[in-house]
Amino acid sequence: MILDSFDVKGKVAIVTGCDTGLGQGMALGLAQAGCDIVGVNIVEPT
Repeated sequence: MILDSFDVKGKVAIVTGCDTGLGQGMALGLAQAGCDIVGVNIVEPT
């Protein structure tokens, strides 16, 4: 994985749109690499 090239252990990442798609994939990948995640998502009221 590309994250093997970077040391993200102990770092904090803010990921927007983390409920689906690319944002979710980035959040999961960073978390698996040891990064702490702050996930942000906006849900429009119906």
